[in-house]
Amino acid sequence: MTDNWRHDGITHRGLLRELTPQVLGALVRRYGQFEGCEDAVQEAVLAATVQWPAEGVPDNPRGWLVAVGSRRLIDQMRSDHARRERESATATEVMPEDVPDTDDTLVLLFLCCHPALTAASQTALTLRAVGGLTTAEIARAFLVPEATMAARISRAKQRIKAAGSSFGLPDDAEREERLRVVLHVLYLIFNQGYTASSGSELHRADLAHEAIRLARMVHAQLPEDGEVTGLLALMLLTDARRAARTTAAGDLVPLDEQDRKKWDRGLIDEGMELVKASLAGPALGPYQLQAAIAATHADAVTAEETDWPQVHALYLILERIAPNPMVTLNRAIALAETEGPQAGLALLATLDSDGRMAGHHRLLSVRAHLLENAATPRGLAAGGRNVRLVQVHPAGLDVDGHGHRRQVRTLQEPSHDWSRRDTTALKVRLRQRGVPRARA
Repeated sequence: MTDNWRHDGITHRGLLRELTPQVLGALVRRYGQFEGCEDAVQEAVLAATVQWPAEGVPDNPRGWLVAVGSRRLIDQMRSDHARRERESATATEVMPEDVPDTDDTLVLLFLCCHPALTAASQTALTLRAVGGLTTAEIARAFLVPEATMAARISRAKQRIKAAGSSFGLPDDAEREERLRVVLHVLYLIFNQGYTASSGSELHRADLAHEAIRLARMVHAQLPEDGEVTGLLALMLLTDARRAARTTAAGDLVPLDEQDRKKWDRGLIDEGMELVKASLAGPALGPYQLQAAIAATHADAVTAEETDWPQVHALYLILERIAPNPMVTLNRAIALAETEGPQAGLALLATLDSDGRMAGHHRLLSVRAHLLENAATPRGLAAGGRNVRLVQVHPAGLDVDGHGHRRQVRTLQEPSHDWSRRDTTALKVRLRQRGVPRARA
């Protein structure tokens, strides 16, 4: 048996990964036992990997998996003496030949992102139940022992059970709030894959691609939601730069030094269209704005052609709707590109009283770079002192070891750069929203 046999153009791994959350959702909806259903689905998937290559894919693969999973679950229930009566009733059920073609992936995502869970538990449970990754794969991705990850996932399931959650979409008010949690979890998964927070690798493509796959699934069910569309666009536009992001030796390449011919034009074109669609709605959210910034960078044929006034205007909107010192830091970079380093330094000075930024390596790094650009003896001396501070900082952007200028430039290509090809139309929208355009 090999892993590359195909069904309707999809490898068996791809087909099973796509069907797993749908089957799990169907079983949880029917039986209401998250943990037991998950085990049953994994056994059904294992049976499929053995039987389908030899016997062929059934006409209704989803129904086949639901039926096999149901039988496995019934067997598990029979082994539990305390549930003898419930097992007896369930065992007599006749499985329908035609399984309703209902995709419960979104409901399953809402369940995995239950507010009773921590962000770490939400992420792990989402990758396990919806992403189809094994506990060992998730543990490797986050550099923790498999036993630690297994315990984290188990506790997450227990908390969901204790919270008495039902399998279904929450009401309108809670649904909107929970959707933001779902998007945040997918954003965290993508960031962990695109810019690893630990370990020797700068990125883990498998996690980033899994986040994109899940974001596509959410977008397919909520195509009119601007933030869902914006998040998917942001992921695609950011991932398009992957091939140009590092050297053959694994060193990080700043955005303005990347070979833009290596950028994936297919992902960029798709991302651009999604950005346009996301900006057509009545409101703007953080992911839409981040995608708009990424599109502005992607639209520039060379680094010198980047529309920095537009980038600054977008950061200005973001700073208003989602205040954050890192947003201000990035706006200072854009402002320095449009009005000079002194303007950027003045904006950075407003962060000195923010306890979250006290001694932060990014703030030191950006200030050193702008002081150096100011080209004054005092500025150069201060810049040199800050460089030494940055280079001894144990974490962050100094992973490539090439000095503060390289570190600062990487701030212009995080996973929250945003933008758009149709710049004229976007600028009109910005003016309509009362946002002044930064002076050139």
